[in-house]
Amino acid sequence: LRHHALNRITASEPLSGIIFLVDAANLSSSTGGRADEGLTEAGEYLHDVLLALQKRYTSATTSKGPAAMPVLVAANKLDLFTALPPQLVRAALEAEITRVRTTRAKGLLDSGIGAEDAGAEDERDWLGDGGEGKFEFAQMEEVNVPVSVLGGNVLGSEGSDVQRWWEWIAEHL
Repeated sequence: LRHHALNRITASEPLSGIIFLVDAANLSSSTGGRADEGLTEAGEYLHDVLLALQKRYTSATTSKGPAAMPVLVAANKLDLFTALPPQLVRAALEAEITRVRTTRAKGLLDSGIGAEDAGAEDERDWLGDGGEGKFEFAQMEEVNVPVSVLGGNVLGSEGSDVQRWWEWIAEHL
């Protein structure tokens, strides 16, 4: 389904926003400084989604550029004891996207493509501030992609708590 979602993002059909649901109980870092599989998978996919949105903006043929494409990172399962709060979900995903950028840049350099060999098209393959330094969601605002991280839970012993998500949707429709 991810392939279809990325195709939808790059299609010319208008979207009002994107909701990226993550399991906040499956994003904690494991021992040894290596990320858990859940965090790695979420970080890599979110990187690809944000990169597609960035390319959508940088490939615009008009000086105005495309309309804003807000992204909600919905941190689900906050009712569980093991879930990270939204601030830590944000920090964990930003750190993981930084790692993804670094890994992919090293892969390009190892393949023999140096910075002097990269053309204008290749520059758009770096997410955020030219792909250097620590990634932060705030960097996406430069390409008209504001990112919000809000917590909630779809199910729970006391019912669902998705009010903040509904408020975000109402604000961006």
